[in-house]
Amino acid sequence: MNEKLIEKSIYELLIALGENPNRDGLKETPKRVAKMYSEILNYPEFNYTAFENKYDDLVIVKNIEFCSMCEHHLMPFYGVAHIAYIPNHKIIGLSKLARVVEKHARRLQVQERMTEDIFNDLKENLNTANIAIYIEAKHMCMIARGVKKELTSTVTVKLDGEFKSNKKNDFYFLIGKGI
Repeated sequence: MNEKLIEKSIYELLIALGENPNRDGLKETPKRVAKMYSEILNYPEFNYTAFENKYDDLVIVKNIEFCSMCEHHLMPFYGVAHIAYIPNHKIIGLSKLARVVEKHARRLQVQERMTEDIFNDLKENLNTANIAIYIEAKHMCMIARGVKKELTSTVTVKLDGEFKSNKKNDFYFLIGKGI
């Protein structure tokens, strides 16, 4: 990520918005915005640390908070992800599930693709199709502009393997979304 180029672009944006980027309140804004984008749109890779294990029932990590940036409006969307999987002789360190969410949230993104990306990442690294992902988020592009609906939230779900049939209700019940 080129922070200097971002700074220059934000400086020019302030001018285009009719602002004076050299006034006291805005002098450091281009630098702060560049630093902010560098922070929220960059997530380092990590090791998945999977372990052999005989456990073969539901593993759920709930309420994984995230913040991402909508690629359509460059505005934040934020919420929680709930992830479940049924191990296939492999379990993953629990914090890794949160890291997978962060990895895919920290880029210009849409919620639908983020859900799919998290699923594909876990499927590949856990060697199981028994994965369920439920993401609920608020999108600032719907709250602060456009339709301006503060109470709306968007839900995306990806269910595969056992979750498409007999484990689906267990998953929804255990994450508090009884259907």
